[in-house]
Amino acid sequence: MRVPLSWLREYVDLPESETGRDVQAKLIDSGLEVETVEQLGAGLKGPLVVGQVLTIEELEGFKKPIRFCTVDVGTANGTGEPQEIVCGARNFAVGDKVVVVLPGAVLPGDFAIAARKTYGKTSHGMICSTDELGMGDDGTHGIIVLPPETETGKDAIELLQLVDEVLDIAVTANRGDCLSIRGVARETAIAYGLPLRDPALIDVPAPNAFGYPVKVSDPMGCDRFTARTVTGLSPEARSPIWLRRRLQKVGMRPVSLAVDVTNYVMMELGQPLHAYDRTSVQGAIGVRRAGEGEKLRTLDGVERTLHAEDLVITDERGPIGLAGVMGGANTEIADHDDTERSTSDVVVEAAHFNAVSVARTARRHKLSSEASRRYERGVDPQAAAAAAQRTVDLLVLLAGGTAEAGVTEIVAPSGPHTIAVPADHPDKVAGVTYGRETVVRRLQEIGCDVYGNSAAWNASLGGGGRATGGKDELIVTVPSWRPDLTEPNDLAEEVIRLEGYENLPSTLPKPPSGRGLTHRQRLHRRIGRALAGAGYVEAPNYPFVAEQVFDQLGLDAGDPARRVVKLANPLSDEEPALRTTLLPGLLGALRRNDGRGSHDLALFETGLVFLPREAAAVAGHLPVDRRPTDEEIARLDAALPGQPRHAAVVLTGARERSGWWGKGRPADWADAVEAARTVAREAGAELIVRKAQYGPWHPGRCAELAVVVDGAERVVGHAGELHPRVLKALGLPERTSAMEVDLDALEKAGDDTPQAPGISTFPVATQDVALVVDKPVPAADVESALREGAGELLESIRLFDVYENPEQLGEGRKSLAYALRFRAGDRTLTVDEASAARDAAVALAGERTGAELRG
Repeated sequence: MRVPLSWLREYVDLPESETGRDVQAKLIDSGLEVETVEQLGAGLKGPLVVGQVLTIEELEGFKKPIRFCTVDVGTANGTGEPQEIVCGARNFAVGDKVVVVLPGAVLPGDFAIAARKTYGKTSHGMICSTDELGMGDDGTHGIIVLPPETETGKDAIELLQLVDEVLDIAVTANRGDCLSIRGVARETAIAYGLPLRDPALIDVPAPNAFGYPVKVSDPMGCDRFTARTVTGLSPEARSPIWLRRRLQKVGMRPVSLAVDVTNYVMMELGQPLHAYDRTSVQGAIGVRRAGEGEKLRTLDGVERTLHAEDLVITDERGPIGLAGVMGGANTEIADHDDTERSTSDVVVEAAHFNAVSVARTARRHKLSSEASRRYERGVDPQAAAAAAQRTVDLLVLLAGGTAEAGVTEIVAPSGPHTIAVPADHPDKVAGVTYGRETVVRRLQEIGCDVYGNSAAWNASLGGGGRATGGKDELIVTVPSWRPDLTEPNDLAEEVIRLEGYENLPSTLPKPPSGRGLTHRQRLHRRIGRALAGAGYVEAPNYPFVAEQVFDQLGLDAGDPARRVVKLANPLSDEEPALRTTLLPGLLGALRRNDGRGSHDLALFETGLVFLPREAAAVAGHLPVDRRPTDEEIARLDAALPGQPRHAAVVLTGARERSGWWGKGRPADWADAVEAARTVAREAGAELIVRKAQYGPWHPGRCAELAVVVDGAERVVGHAGELHPRVLKALGLPERTSAMEVDLDALEKAGDDTPQAPGISTFPVATQDVALVVDKPVPAADVESALREGAGELLESIRLFDVYENPEQLGEGRKSLAYALRFRAGDRTLTVDEASAARDAAVALAGERTGAELRG
């Protein structure tokens, strides 16, 4: 909401010394978010005057039309002689009044004006457009042509109100009252402790039977409808400068007098209005729900197919407007430039529509308007009659019309909203003692009627009110312009914000002793620190995915990961499902960073995935008047999808960079497997790694990750290099690797109780062994056989070399060299004992994998 300070001062007598910055600070302290204060006319320096065009000479021989003009500027140029000016615009004629900037002036943007020779003539100044003066769009995109009665030589800076300050306020969804000058003026008056001149407090005639006929068929959608008629409007009447300038300052484009007046009153009072060309409306005006499939061409020229839930304004032909959103083209007020028809009689509508209905219609048709923005956030229903009267008064004043005596006002019965609140409730919420007097005063300042007799309240309810037990209870009637005040906490918030959030004390909470992070939370943090220590960067992602990503990942049609939970109201129609794997988000982050020049990447994420239950259940509604029982909470949990926590990494580019220290090393599948081992170590789980083939990973470079849980082996994830087809489908760099593992399963399998390492005082015996196996045999299978065959004396085993040479080893064979470390806890091993353990390990490896000692 843009609020000109000059307009604000009409309703609040601010001190002359107060600037826009001062008002901004006051409003921010009271809870409004004033984003900026725009200085209109900053740097503008005269002389800038009104001139009358005397002559126009068309200059020939140039690529574009050029005119040499003489303009009467009175005595503003010091000589009284006509001013000679070269101009390229063509929307003015001899005799028109225009805005002229003379040499010596400075326009916005530090544009200094001086006499200069151009197109073979000397131009002594410039005839100005709205853009050159920073006035905003007036729809002409040309020279400003002023009304004929404007005085020649008059100061145009004052005439056009070029110097002003405009507050730009980001109005939250609950403060629809502040989408008007009236609402912001009320907040300003409260902030400064000054009286408010409410523009809605005007005399309004009572409704009668002579008004324009209106029938409301849906009082739930429209609980108030006011109609007034003005006849005899002058077709030549134009919006005065002051009205056009105010509309431009609030960000609206002047259109025509009738439309400008309705927009002006809307910005002033916050009540959207619509003016119909009376000659185009056939029969009575109606308000009803649309018929499914009905058509309406709105003012933006689009023919729309209506939905059965859309609330529409109708005449005897059918819909003539989307209620609260936009009017129809068939009853549009004629523009000034429309020479074929003119509007002299108008019907003014001021109505109150249901906020939810308007919001749904605006979103359904993707049609947001100034009116719909206000209805969605709450419009004062009591202001409709005043807004209609204000519109009628302005049309009569500015267009010479006549207000008909008939007044139509249809109102659905409703009572004021009343809230019972303990007088000390704001004190308890804020932790500050405000006192009853302060609470009452602040609530009255925002327009509430406050009474303090609980006995009288019970009597007014006929004895049906609840007993208050003698408490000091306030009975608060909420003003019609604040529909957001619905419960005691809303009233407490009003008191607290007006007393100043900055005055609330800062008190640190005191947590009870003996509590802290859960075991699960500590594990997740350790895993995050371990991956960060290994060189990975955390990259959290949104949990939403598109189902086609599973095709890009190469998952089989029956893969369980393809079963997703779909959102009823997704943030994006392109990503309507919750993720079952962390890889899509991480790979997307890797692709974006690689596309922006970061090619050496190692990213990780820990987060929830969402797995639908086998049998779908519907969540019930929990009670709000008591704590839910354990059974009710259990039924609610059973209706939710499974939500295990996963950890995943993706990496590409260099794992170790090259430099003066030596050659670097590219990231590969082994790094992804090592990341899984890092996670498993933090969980205290023993990870089983074996060759596999699954989904997005490359066959032969994919490891299956498993653990033993409750005596049974369970696959918890995969790691390795991604398949080239997946890389191409997702636009990823070559040789990208990834790992994903189920943290909840690792937690169940592990024991992360700290264990002190056993330290032996006896020396280690190292035995190296090189085994020749077929190429398809996984090194992990050979290592597992060696570990089991070596027995208890084996302390560690490490693969330190892989060698392939068909001439020495034979076709399809490879050599795996392992370093075996043997140690006993109670003695020094002899060579024979170490050799016997090595031979047993080699024998079992040969039996299981066909391994042979390399000669």
